[in-house]
Amino acid sequence: MSNNQCLVDILKKGSGYWNSWRLENPEKKLIVGNINFRGQDLNGLDLQGANLNGIDFSGANLREINLQQANLFQADFRETSLEDVDFSSSNLTNAYLNNLDLRGTKFLAAQLDGANLQKSNLQGVNLERTLSRGTNFYEANLEKSHFYQAALHQADLSFAKLNSANLVQAGLIRSDLSNSDLSEADLTEAELVGAWLRNTKFCKANLTRAKLLNSQLSEADFAKATLVDCWVYGISAWEIKNLDTATQKNLIITRDDEPIITVDDLEIAQFIHILLSNQKIRRVIDTITSKVVLILGRFTSERKAILDALREELRNRNYSSVVFDFEKPSERDLTETVSTLAHLSRFVIADITDAKSIPQELQRIIPSLPSLPIQPIILDSQHEYAMFRDFGAYRSVLPPHRYQCIEQLIVSLDEKVIAPALERAQEIAKQRRDFEAHFK
Repeated sequence: MSNNQCLVDILKKGSGYWNSWRLENPEKKLIVGNINFRGQDLNGLDLQGANLNGIDFSGANLREINLQQANLFQADFRETSLEDVDFSSSNLTNAYLNNLDLRGTKFLAAQLDGANLQKSNLQGVNLERTLSRGTNFYEANLEKSHFYQAALHQADLSFAKLNSANLVQAGLIRSDLSNSDLSEADLTEAELVGAWLRNTKFCKANLTRAKLLNSQLSEADFAKATLVDCWVYGISAWEIKNLDTATQKNLIITRDDEPIITVDDLEIAQFIHILLSNQKIRRVIDTITSKVVLILGRFTSERKAILDALREELRNRNYSSVVFDFEKPSERDLTETVSTLAHLSRFVIADITDAKSIPQELQRIIPSLPSLPIQPIILDSQHEYAMFRDFGAYRSVLPPHRYQCIEQLIVSLDEKVIAPALERAQEIAKQRRDFEAHFK
């Protein structure tokens, strides 16, 4: 008797007999081929580890069936009943699971590459650590679903409902999430590199430390979303909605291999990126009256608290800080980049504590931008570097403000840092106006 016929005979005796037989014959490999399961009642069957490559289950009753670790490559589940089915660690590559009610099913660590789940209901389903590369989730209901550490590269999630979904550390590289609803979803540390996010809803979504490099965000809705420590290099951010209600902090506009430059506004991030990468635009802009404050410093792990405190206090005063951290090494010349950022700024705060790269950058900025106030700050226990005194001839350079600790720096920030810089800017502007008046 053939293996298939033997299995068919056992299956005909019902799920109870089949499951008992499996317990008694655990060494038997279930290789099923050319068996017609269409419309069959397979309720409660244990098919764990079975080779069901290309099997047609359409119209079958598969409630409570165990398909863990099964090979279901190109299997057809259309119009089946799949209540409480366990697909954990199974191979569902190119399988047909579209237009189904899949609530209660388990897909933990399953392989769903290229599978079709279009318009299926997967509300609350566990899809953690699945391989769902190129999977079709078009118009699927994925509300409150779990995609922790799932690989969803190049998946089609357009028009999908992903409200309150867990996408922590999910890989969504070059995926299509256009017109999808990610309201209140958790996208912490998610990789959205090159993702298509046009007209996507991120209302109250958490995107902390998410990678949005080269993503298309045009017309996306960020109402009350959290955008903190995100990588946003190369984004397209035209006509973004409700960004003014979002929490935006420390958005990184540089690549992984470049010194970190951060801003606190997604739209400003795109603008500064364009400015830094386009020489013609830089020539057009001579000065910008704005609330941008450039912070220069070498912020080691021990001194990062100073940087964070400065950023937070400036943010509270409605300034947008741009931070250039010289701690990260680079082999390319950064002078032009720093100079461009300085052109955008209302004034510069330069922390010359433990200065290394800063002297070179100040040497470029100060002579070329004589109207830009430079307010140095330094830890009280240190001395200015030797050549710093040469800047005393420039009216734009204020005396260094010495501080003993973070708390003292914050308390004195308005009086000793911001106010002197703004006052010096007004003095320089008045001097220029008075000088120009002689020629009228």
